[in-house]
Amino acid sequence: MAKQDGIIVGLDVGTTKVCVIVGEESERGLNILGFGSQPSEGLRKGTVVNMDSTTRSISEVLSKAELMTDCTIQKVHLALSGSHVLGFNSHGIVAISDTEVHETDVERVIHAAKAVAVPRDRQIVEALQQDFIVDSNKGIKEPLGISGVRLEAKVHLVTAVRAALDNVERCCMRAGLEVESISLAQVASSQAVLHDDERELGVALVDIGGGTTDVAVWHDRSVVHSAVIPVAGNHLTQDIAVGMRTPLAEAEKLKLKHGCAMNSLIGADEVIDVPSVGGRAPEQRSRQLLGAIIEPRMEEILTLVQHELQRSGFEESLTSGVVITGGGSELEGLCELAEEVLGLPVRLAKPSASKIGGLVGDVSGPRFATAVGLVLNAHARRGELGKPSPRSSGGGKRIAKPGNSFLSRVKKWFSAAYQ
Repeated sequence: MAKQDGIIVGLDVGTTKVCVIVGEESERGLNILGFGSQPSEGLRKGTVVNMDSTTRSISEVLSKAELMTDCTIQKVHLALSGSHVLGFNSHGIVAISDTEVHETDVERVIHAAKAVAVPRDRQIVEALQQDFIVDSNKGIKEPLGISGVRLEAKVHLVTAVRAALDNVERCCMRAGLEVESISLAQVASSQAVLHDDERELGVALVDIGGGTTDVAVWHDRSVVHSAVIPVAGNHLTQDIAVGMRTPLAEAEKLKLKHGCAMNSLIGADEVIDVPSVGGRAPEQRSRQLLGAIIEPRMEEILTLVQHELQRSGFEESLTSGVVITGGGSELEGLCELAEEVLGLPVRLAKPSASKIGGLVGDVSGPRFATAVGLVLNAHARRGELGKPSPRSSGGGKRIAKPGNSFLSRVKKWFSAAYQ
């Protein structure tokens, strides 16, 4: 099979699942060629706790995507999440070297904004530009060519614990991958599910995952606040397992099939079959009992989100309200409960079909939002740089026998594991 250009791969290594999306650039935009999804092992709240299990999960999901797309995946764009991630705003000032702003001035002022004291165990992973100030002219998004003597930049810095970040990258390396870029998970999700007018007017993106709930506040097309809340879908599953006296795997199924975030929406006569522990016969329970377990936990998560919105200072400026996505968002009544707790308009979102082509239906669920967003982000960056897509530089090359890639990955895994 002939090789093709412009392959981009996004990898989302989460607490409950590992997801990979393979996209291909074309003249009409970005097409989804294939995907892979696999239950995640070896992570807790987005942090690696077992290297071998995490590496194995990554390798298995990549093999699925390679078989679907006939690609050898070599490079990926990785999502950054976990309770160790912190974001804050920073400000940099430099003198303009010439009579007008050049690209070197922009690079220097971003570097100045990143020159802040962070603990030795942390590192700056990403600097998200907000806006620029040239002399007294504020709110400039593109400063190149503007005349002045002083350039200022406002950025949102994303930091992570070095060891936690290194562990994820090492797992990728042991799976035979090179990490091409790292993006904040909720920013990637924003790319997939938010509309331009929402980012312009002000919106809060809430990505409810398995181990963490990620928040990004947007205003004037920029990220002004980000946070990671260490309470999410797994806590809900554990509550159900304890409250309904059922195994964790069955509790997850009950949550997805019968779960409801607002108990008042459940009929008093609704009953469900609940598998018992220890091989005992299933029991019939009221569905309202399940709702009584779910609602307090979801209310707690939403209350923590509200505290983050208040801490951002932009709660009153969220004209577009709140957009909820992620695997934990697929609960009946969640939108109604969120509007009641947050006091803002809320919508549930999944990757927009207007932004991607190809296998849209297969990756349209909220749980794919981060991985799709990673591919869209990488595609947008290439367009901004104005560089032609190099052959296979985005993540893969077409091959005739995808099975060979799996063997090479196993060899790389063993060589890295015993170095």
